[in-house]
Amino acid sequence: MASSAFKISPAQGLSIVIAALILGSAAMVAAWADGFALAPADWQALRFTLLQAGLSAAVSSLLAIPVARALFRRRFPLRGLLIRLLAAPFVLPVVVAVMGLLTVFGRGGPINVGLGWLGLPEVSIFGLHGVVLANVFFNLPLATRMLLHGWQAIPSERFRLAQSLGLPPSTQFRHLEAPMLRAQLPGIFAVILLICLASFAIALMLGGGPKASTLELAIYQSLRFEFDLGRAALLAAVQFSLCAVITLLAAKLTLPQGFGAGLGRSMDSPAPKSWRRLCDVVAIAAAALFLFGPLLAVVIKGVPGLAALPNGVWPAVLRSVVVAVVSALLASAAALIMATGAARNKGKAIELAAMLPLAASALVLGTGLFLLVRPWIAPESVALPITVLVNATLTLPYLFRLLLPEARQLRADYGRLTASLGLPRRTRLRFVTLPRLARPLGYGAGLAAALSMGDLGVIALFAGDGGATLPLFVQHLIGAYRLQQAAAASLILVAVSFALFWAFDRLGSYYADA
Repeated sequence: MASSAFKISPAQGLSIVIAALILGSAAMVAAWADGFALAPADWQALRFTLLQAGLSAAVSSLLAIPVARALFRRRFPLRGLLIRLLAAPFVLPVVVAVMGLLTVFGRGGPINVGLGWLGLPEVSIFGLHGVVLANVFFNLPLATRMLLHGWQAIPSERFRLAQSLGLPPSTQFRHLEAPMLRAQLPGIFAVILLICLASFAIALMLGGGPKASTLELAIYQSLRFEFDLGRAALLAAVQFSLCAVITLLAAKLTLPQGFGAGLGRSMDSPAPKSWRRLCDVVAIAAAALFLFGPLLAVVIKGVPGLAALPNGVWPAVLRSVVVAVVSALLASAAALIMATGAARNKGKAIELAAMLPLAASALVLGTGLFLLVRPWIAPESVALPITVLVNATLTLPYLFRLLLPEARQLRADYGRLTASLGLPRRTRLRFVTLPRLARPLGYGAGLAAALSMGDLGVIALFAGDGGATLPLFVQHLIGAYRLQQAAAASLILVAVSFALFWAFDRLGSYYADA
């Protein structure tokens, strides 16, 4: 009896490992910090980090309101496809998106050419406005999808009642839509703020100088160029504290809407016409042009460069694929174990451990691991294994949240039956758990693979001259102003990323339907 009290399940064991990794990295960087006094340059990096993240989150959240509202109340051909494609920027490699933004908004791009024709001064994509622009490109679709779910959660009977009472659209907005926005927007703002605080690759490629340096970029510079371990550790500790605070706020800021339950009917009542229809059309068209224009520009510019790809691109592709596949498999296995374990346990410890990586970033984890391995081995010799570990850890929360509702439903439907039959764990996994969780598991694995394929965080910190992955290879090409070759390599990166996403998603669907 005494031994059974200390028995640890696989899910609890993984929770301990993940908590030790996250908190251990934070403790490592805190232990290495040279005091806790920030230099003037560090304060500048902190101010710029908060400024760019706050502006990016505010602009993304506010611009998403008219776009989500227009998508909610308008019906047009390919609407469903457009809504699905809104997920594309989230899994798009950062270097590809930056490449597209440079092509459209950079010197010689169509925006500056048009400004020149009008006799207006050119705009620079580097600096604060470039970082904010790139962050909005990534997070506007996320905010739009979250707000669209909020509008769809309002029972359609409330809109029918308002229309039957003859309430104008402005009054409907005040009594139905505004309360939903007050409930949803604070949480959406906090989530996007958290994402923008950790936007290392965007700041690396578009920062444009010391005045536009984020905390993560300052950590990278301290380790790679100055080799100031104390300063890097101090900045990593500050970054972790910021992300931890925002993570706690994000968990508390999403409020219930309080509309009550509906009958689940679709919203099929006529949408407002006249000038409101024009506003909706402009909002949808502008969002689509902003999101898909840079991708089209990368395709147009990259296709001619495919015939003259630089040396080293295919080894970089192979390294990226290996990192992405192994990271996705590790994250999927961990998420499956923790989701099924959380479904069996009433406590919140496993769920909290699975969400803990949201409080960290790739650079914070990478800095902690760099400081840990450096006394024993050369960091560049373990660049790929550490990149795999960090990518799997940071994508775990997304997979866990996808699997947890399904795992709880599976437990409610089949838990007593499998227990009464006394099925062994392996049999239960093969014939009960995997067939019913295969679809979200495949989608989550594809998402993890695509995110890992495009990662430019830890690998930039650890990789030596011969160990670059494809995103780092593209970043080097952009830094050398070989933009056509960078666009061609970006095309390969996009193709491989979406191929991995499709393959894992298709595998999950195939197994679920078998």
